[in-house]
Formats: sequence, structure tokens, C-alpha cells
Amino acid sequence: MATRKIVKIDEENCNGCGFCIPNCAEGALQIVEGKAKLISDKFCDGLGACLGHCPQDAITVIERDAEDFDEKAVEVHLHKKNGVDSKPKPQPQPVPLFTGCPSSRAMHFKVPESRMEGDLAIPSISMLSQWPVQLKLVPINAPYYQNADFLVVADCVPFAYPNFHQDFLKGKILVVGCPKLDDIQCYKGKLIEIFKTNRIKSVTVPYMEVPCCLGLVKATEDAIAASGKNIPLRKVMISIRGKIQPEEQEREFHRPRSFAHPH
Repeated sequence: MATRKIVKIDEENCNGCGFCIPNCAEGALQIVEGKAKLISDKFCDGLGACLGHCPQDAITVIERDAEDFDEKAVEVHLHKKNGVDSKPKPQPQPVPLFTGCPSSRAMHFKVPESRMEGDLAIPSISMLSQWPVQLKLVPINAPYYQNADFLVVADCVPFAYPNFHQDFLKGKILVVGCPKLDDIQCYKGKLIEIFKTNRIKSVTVPYMEVPCCLGLVKATEDAIAASGKNIPLRKVMISIRGKIQPEEQEREFHRPRSFAHPH
């Protein structure tokens, strides 16, 4: 055992979103009781590929006494994790149905029959006013951005919230993305350029109640700050059952002092 670089997880800051898991090629991280854990020192190479994918900044690289990184042990571990281990396996013990991130929890809802017979008041036309909408694909500069009310939406929201077109999309310019499965740093960079280049009147971020969705909120906040502009920001949390949560927060995001200009 020698002193080397290895990741450290701040459990107080970790919200169990699981954002770091797919970005650790060695499979050294796992969600245990709602927190990310380093399951073995020998699985961690200390390079910190998972750092940039934590929306809570809960992961750092430190130096401490640790077991040496073992590439062969990682290979065996990944084989077992992917179900290709050729050795006989013991009979699995009963485990809880779900132990990971709430965004991946399997749930099934029964929709009341009265709601399936056409009695819902839904918009007769789409309120979408521009294309494309995926954050990776939208241009940095476009005429329709000028003086626009800007909508940054987690891509599960329109499926969960039944009146999305009327309550959120109407009169706004839309971009969508998934903070869990996509490159959140790429998203932040794109938003910074859009906010810097254009006259954005306001920003609204509807996001799901699952922890990983906060990554989109944070990326938008950071982008507004980095743009050097005062852009009002409204955050709206949507429950999995399609309700606006009472914790809905509305506030104007003020730029840091380093961006302020005297009047």
C-alpha cells in the first residue's frame, strides 16, 4: 500500500443522482443507500473521469494511502458486473427492488378510465414555434432568440405534465435535454454562448423531481452567471405524476459581483 491519487466522495453533498456511475469506466462507483460509494480502492485509477459529471461537486481527487490500482481485478469485476463471468455463481439472495437513483426507479401508474375517454382539455394545435429543439442541435444565434422568453426543459417533463404546451411552451423558445444521459458540460457551454450572444428576456426551467434533474437547473444557473447578464430565472419542479410541486421556486438570478457594472 502506498500514497497515490484516488477519488473521495463527500456524502453530505452527494444526492445519489448516479451521474458519476456510467462515467467510471472501471465500475469503481456504486449507489449504496442513496449515496455514491467507492466499492474498492483497487478499482479506482485516480484519474477522476467522474468528477466533471457530478452536479453536486461531491467528488474530488485526493492523495492518501490506498491499495494499488489493479487492472486485472478491474477486468474481472467488469466481467462479473456485465454478467459474463464463467465461474459458477452462488444462488442470489433476495435484494430490494430498487437501490439506485430515483430517476431509474420502475413504477407503474393506473390512469382512471374517465381520463382515457377524451374528456381532457388538450390544446388543438402545437405551441412549438421553432426547430430544432434538442440543446445539442439548436444554433447559438437565431433571430427568434431576440427578446425571447427561453424555456430549458428536462426531456421527461412534456410526457409527465399534461398541459405542457399551454402552461409552459406557449410564447416561448424551447430547448430540451437530459442531464443524466447527455453531456451536461456541453449543455452548459451551449447555453453560455446563447445567453451571451442574444437578448434573452427570461429563462424558465421545468424539471422533474428526481435528483439528477437538478443538473439541468445548475447548468442553466451557471450559464446565466457566466454570461454576465441579469436574466430572470424561474425554476419549476414537476412530480412524476405530472403535478407542479409546492416547492416551486421563482427568483431572479443575480450575476456575481465580478460581473456587476456600476451605474
